[in-house]
Amino acid sequence: MSNFEFNAQTHIIVEDSSKPVEWAANVLRRDMKRVFCTPSGRGVQNEIHVKTGAEGAPETFLLTFSDDGGKQILTVTGTDIRGTIYGLLYLSRTYLKVPPFHFWNDTPPARLERAMIPQQTYRSKPFKVRYRGFFINDEVLLLGWHDDRYDRMTWEPAFEALLRCGGNMVIPGTGEVSRHTRQLASEMGLIITHHHAEPMGAKMFLTAYPDEDPSYLKNQKLFETLWREAIEEQKDSDVIWTLGFRGQGDQPFWDDDPSLNTPKARGELISSIIKRQYDILHEYFDNPICCTNLYGEIMQLYKDGYITIPDGVIKIWADNGYARMVSRRQWNLNPRVPALPKPGDTGPHGLYYHVTFHDLQASNHLTMLPNPPSLVASELQKAFESGADEYLICNCGNIRPHTYLLDLVSKLWTDGAADVEEHLKQFTQTYFPDDCDAVAECLREYFDCPIQYGPNEDEHAGEQFYHYPMRSIISHWIKGKGSETETELLWATGNVPFDEQVAWYEEKLKSAVDRWRAFLLKCERVRASMKGNKAPFEDGVLLQAKLHKLGCEAALKFCEGYWKMQAQDPLEAYLCVSEAMRIAKSAVSALKPAEHGKWVHFYRNECMDGLRLTVYALNTTRRWIRALGDDSLFLSWERGYVWDKRFNRVLLQTTTTPQMDDDELYDRLKAARDYEER
Repeated sequence: MSNFEFNAQTHIIVEDSSKPVEWAANVLRRDMKRVFCTPSGRGVQNEIHVKTGAEGAPETFLLTFSDDGGKQILTVTGTDIRGTIYGLLYLSRTYLKVPPFHFWNDTPPARLERAMIPQQTYRSKPFKVRYRGFFINDEVLLLGWHDDRYDRMTWEPAFEALLRCGGNMVIPGTGEVSRHTRQLASEMGLIITHHHAEPMGAKMFLTAYPDEDPSYLKNQKLFETLWREAIEEQKDSDVIWTLGFRGQGDQPFWDDDPSLNTPKARGELISSIIKRQYDILHEYFDNPICCTNLYGEIMQLYKDGYITIPDGVIKIWADNGYARMVSRRQWNLNPRVPALPKPGDTGPHGLYYHVTFHDLQASNHLTMLPNPPSLVASELQKAFESGADEYLICNCGNIRPHTYLLDLVSKLWTDGAADVEEHLKQFTQTYFPDDCDAVAECLREYFDCPIQYGPNEDEHAGEQFYHYPMRSIISHWIKGKGSETETELLWATGNVPFDEQVAWYEEKLKSAVDRWRAFLLKCERVRASMKGNKAPFEDGVLLQAKLHKLGCEAALKFCEGYWKMQAQDPLEAYLCVSEAMRIAKSAVSALKPAEHGKWVHFYRNECMDGLRLTVYALNTTRRWIRALGDDSLFLSWERGYVWDKRFNRVLLQTTTTPQMDDDELYDRLKAARDYEER
């Protein structure tokens, strides 16, 4: 069997064009330029013909070979447009060795003179999951990356990575963002779907009508106007229409309409709205594809029999944000209701799954999921077995920190199962070919380090655990509410005195800080010994190790300061909190080296962990402690610990220089204490 020679002279001919297929053909041409060295002589000039219309399962493709007077022809024929796109991207991945996350992991493909493709008919397999894609949610880093938050340079690489992973569906951002980006996604061949808080992709009611009451009972016509406008805007795109009704934002609608105060009333209203949306869509389309999210409070209403959903609407079940298919924690309420269809619950069913989450408590945003890949694979495989395999939308956040687990999820939606160890081996060989074993060892160890904050297997803390609880404690403490137990930590500690809440938090930090320190040292040793491209490791695992280690240390030092203040030692409390602030600043500084080249400004809009806000909160705390502990001239600490002892008790003038600012005072106090200890 001879081979088809794929080289720099290979000509791509698109025979039945569309915007998405032309885009994919141009991606392949671009990849060829990146990969193929131009030979000194004239190379073999073969052709790749691109068609749509093969027989077979949806979104599959066929590779066939022919000969035209000595010229070899490879024909890529998709059963539909997306099948054709996947066929072109298959050539890139398989023969040019351009992996799905090459952009996000800074992994340029190796240079080749040619690639040899066996001239053997190849037919791709159908995907395990019919509709599969990314929800680009909590996308604040992407929004701050380029000056224009809707810049194609931001969004095209995200959609391209999804298509390279075999995805076919996207929620292209949140709120107004999605209305600016969904046209690009559609032009690239992706199906559009919607945030569960934005049914049908319509504007939020209060965005459109800020002076109106967001009550469906009072303003049904206005809501329906928004739905019809959304249909008109999207009617020329492939869409999976999200039906349902939540409140203004990611919250229950009865927060704005307290008259709906029983499960029956709430369920009846949701059911009637879903039916009305369904009927409106059928005015425009013969067979619209629809879904509805059984998320948060909606799932319990459905399970209790209060919600009726039309036949054929995909019912989407969600994990808890920590990889487990149970209901999510909502502030202090954590019922952990199993979130999968029961036997006999007619389908179709699908999934909303997180590899990144934002709950203002303990989730992960800048770092990987704190639960292991084995849990992800196990939960998704169980969900598929339960019949929830029609739809899978994965919350991918800002993509860059999460490529490892996104790659695993794409393996699962493709094949329906994954060997986690084999996948890890393939992932590290792809993105760290010269250092795959060492990087794989770091990735395994990462998932052994997170704090176990609760009794359940999935209750491990992401990096938000260092910031939100600490800032909550600061707010409660500075406001003088120490005698009150009602804090934002009750979800974790239960209703115990405030000091016990702080003690619980401190013990959790202590339980993990040495693991994170050791892990960071390990990562630094691996980086020092790496033979290949260090950038994806430095910007990925190593950076995340720093964010965990520094966040944990800063929060722990803050707790020490809290106890010093409780022991009536404001000077030591000031030193501890100042040190916590210095450590927190180091976490902010750790982001900067990852903003090289195309990544300049990637972290400038970091606001969901709020690393800079933590620095501010700690700075506020130490100033407050100084105001309480120093004298009214803000001089006694200076005079007592920094001034030369020969003069600190002889005062002809109160001072001869301005009082030190907090940074200088901390440095001088610390230096004086360190000198005394020596």
